[in-house]
Order: sequence, then structure tokens, then C-alpha cells
Amino acid sequence: MHFHRILRTNFYQIRCLSLKTRPPRSIKLGQPTYETRSHIIPKPGNLTPGVSALEYYQRRLKLASKLPVNSLAIVLGNTTKFSSGSVFYEFQQDNNLYYLSGWLEPDSILVIEKKSDIGNEDDVVFHMLVPPKNEHRELWEGSKSGLEGAYDFFNADLVEDVSKAATYIKNLMKTNKTVYYDNKYNIDLKPASTKSFFNFGGGEKFYGLNEVILGSGKVINPLNKLIAELRSVKSSAEIEVMHAACQISSRAINKAMGQVSTKNLFQTEKTLAKYLDYQFVKGGCDKQAYIPVVASGSNALSIHYTRNDDLLYHDELVFIDAGGKLGGYCADISRAWPNYKRGFSEPQRDLYEVVLATNKKCIELCDESLNYSLHDIHEFSVNSLRKELQNIPGFDNLNNQDISRQLYPHYIGHHLGLDLHDVPQISRFNKLKEGNVITIEPGLYIPFDDRWPKHFQGIGIRIEDDIVVGKSNDEIINLSSGCVKEISDIESLIQGGISTPGVDDELVVLDI
Repeated sequence: MHFHRILRTNFYQIRCLSLKTRPPRSIKLGQPTYETRSHIIPKPGNLTPGVSALEYYQRRLKLASKLPVNSLAIVLGNTTKFSSGSVFYEFQQDNNLYYLSGWLEPDSILVIEKKSDIGNEDDVVFHMLVPPKNEHRELWEGSKSGLEGAYDFFNADLVEDVSKAATYIKNLMKTNKTVYYDNKYNIDLKPASTKSFFNFGGGEKFYGLNEVILGSGKVINPLNKLIAELRSVKSSAEIEVMHAACQISSRAINKAMGQVSTKNLFQTEKTLAKYLDYQFVKGGCDKQAYIPVVASGSNALSIHYTRNDDLLYHDELVFIDAGGKLGGYCADISRAWPNYKRGFSEPQRDLYEVVLATNKKCIELCDESLNYSLHDIHEFSVNSLRKELQNIPGFDNLNNQDISRQLYPHYIGHHLGLDLHDVPQISRFNKLKEGNVITIEPGLYIPFDDRWPKHFQGIGIRIEDDIVVGKSNDEIINLSSGCVKEISDIESLIQGGISTPGVDDELVVLDI
């Protein structure tokens, strides 16, 4: 079944939210939209939280502008993965497919066809190949969007049953010269593999697709780098969504600090980890962005400690690296605080001040006019930590190798967006641009080694913020500025808690 459509945007009156009784609803889709979940997407014209259908359309046009005439860009979606038997992992869409369409359902393919130089909208055709609606499957799994949903709500120009993907794409390739495609399933094109297929939970649907593309005789070019260049510079809508995710995550972390002097003081790393996850969702995020680090004391010496199975001792720092995810976009925040209302000990305070000073200085460098790269900021952070540490007895004969090999063995940060470590195709040596969103996360980790003063050993601290690169210094935005990091603010929180009115209210209507 084929549909052909012209992009259109519908505008509806926002109805008043009432939980007394469910209003009648005839539209059934496989993911939230304004028409089916207006508390999640309350703004008409938005296709996903905070991002409009028009912006998705413009993203596809921008990608097409990078393609030659008579070319195809083919993006394979993800499939449901199973952990054991019929127990499945939570579905995660391919982020390139999501970035270009907003589509969140599995077993789907997106194709952008550029017929000629972009002179009008008809020169670019948006194809979606998706599973059709299936009454039996929906009885078990709930509503799906189907071909009609891809056409009516996700603005595809042409749609097709994904089970016909091989034939459909083969026909498209006959009329186009160049193909952009990433063989992410790494299936080699060899004689022995002529009967291989993608296993999308119903592998026969994708029978022969890889062979059709790679064996077509067409020029096959990598696509990831082109999309990464687009994704690396965030739009104002993306920044607003990420700001919301960071605000929600910041409040959750502040609330966790505020529990220290209460009768609800956390006793274990795992309960603190689950508290943060709950607060992210209660505050409006969809879920946590990644498995968090919740480390008491020397557990923080492991950079990615995610066991979270120890006790929280009162004489140690609590270190966390956590964040929520909203509309596909990640927050990524690290903080450390004393697990006792008396506040920081002197060694903890000394090291914390070193890391905090470097964090602040590095944020000031996220300015396009300075012509810095992420690597330049990293080199600066190593120098800054060394100079700051020289003010502490026992750390006065350090060189940069001591810092980078022993006390600060990770990088200053990474791009952030739909992926936690976003667009890795973008080099660390590229100059930062306005609209890049990066993390700034210097740290110190003092091992149990007699080279270092004994009272500092076993302390691990990282302070991480999410930063929008500005055109100038005045335009730098710290998305996670709401998460306290000054020593006086942290000690105030752990001693007095949070008393802001409404701080424990559940966010029901997500209005970005």
C-alpha cells in the first residue's frame, strides 16, 4: 500500500487537563503525540516533546542539501532486543532515524531520496518503511502507528510495508546513482552469505536487504558523518529540551543532597540510585539517561563505577554521575557531597575547591570566538588542576603527566545530545561552534599510594556540567546551573534540606 502526501501541520485547541474521566479518543498510535498524549506533547504542531514536525522536515532538507543529485540516504531503525527468552530490553530507536523523523517504533527504515538540486520541496522524497497495523499483535503489545500513522502524523511522502523492503529499495536504487548507507549490522557480502538477513524479530521481513544494497554495484558512501555534522549543532528547540532535562535532573540531585540531615538519610548506594531515577521521572523526564554512578568514598576512584551496591558511610563523600532523559535528549551531571551534616572535611574541601575552580575556568572557554577545540580545553584542564594542586602541601612537585596518568585519567568532556557520548564522528580537535553542547567534567582521584598524602587517599571527585557553546562569552549557557556546586550551597542543602513550595509535586503536563 502506498500513500503520497504533502507536508501539513494541524492546529488544535489545547483541552483542559482533567483526571476525573478519560475523554473519548479515536486516534491510536504507537508513541505519544499531541493527539493521543497531550500532557506529554501539549503544543500543537510538535511531533516529539519540544520539537515540531516542521523542524524534523527541515532536518531532512538539510541532510538532502549535502547529498548529490540522484542519491539515496538509507537509515535502518533498531529492533527489539531480548535479554532471555521472551524477556525484552526497553526499546531504543536508532538515533539517526529518530533525529530525522521522530519515529520511535521498531523494525523500520527511513529513506531520503534526492531527485535533483533542491529548488522546491518536491525534489526531496521522504520514504518510510514500517510494520503495518496488526490486530493480533496489538492485542498483546498495544497500539501501533502503522503505515497510515507514518503518513498522517510523521509526514512521510511515501510509505510501504517493511516486509517488502528489499524489493522496494531495489527499485529505488535503479533510478538513483549514489547511496549513503551504514552497514551497522556488519554482515559481509560473501557468496556464503547470500541467504543472510537482518533479524528484526521477524527476520524474513528483511530477507536479502543488505545484499540488495551492498551488491547493487552503486557507489556506497558512509552516512553517519553527514548526520553527525547536523546533530553536533543543536537548534534552539533541542537546547530547550536539553535545558528542561537538566533542570529536572538538577532538582533531583539537589533533593538527594537535601536528604542528608533528615531521618530519610540514604543508607546504601542502590537506594540513592533508585531515588534519583524516581525523581527524574517524577520531575518530568521519560527515564534515566544511563546507568548512574553512585559511589561512596573510594568507590569513586573507579571512573565508571556502576555496581552501586555498597553502603554509604558518614565520613565519606558521596559521588554521583547521573541524569534524566527527555524527548530522547540526555542530561549528564556529576556532583560530590559529604554524607554527614557537619559538611566537608578539610582534605575533601581542599580537593573539591581545586576541581571546582578548574570546572569554572573551563566553562569560560566554551566560546566560539576563542577558537578552542575540546582537546584544547582538555589540555587547559590538566594545566589548571596542576597549578591549583600546587597550593596544597604534598602536591607541590607535580608535572602534567602525573595529573593525566594518575590523578585525572579521563577526558574533559564530550558532546551531548540524543546519545550520552554524542556524535563520536566529530573530532575532538575540531574547533567548537555555537550550538555545540558539551560536558565539562574535570576530576581528581587520589589512589592509595604513599606518593600522596595519606589523608587525601581514597577521595574521588568529579564536577560535571552541560554547556551550550556560545558565539561569545556572554552567550555561553550552563544547562545544569541549577544543580548546586558551591561548597556553601552544598553544606546549606545537606544541613537544612529543601523547603521550596511544590518541590515534591509530580510534573504531569510537560510544557517545554
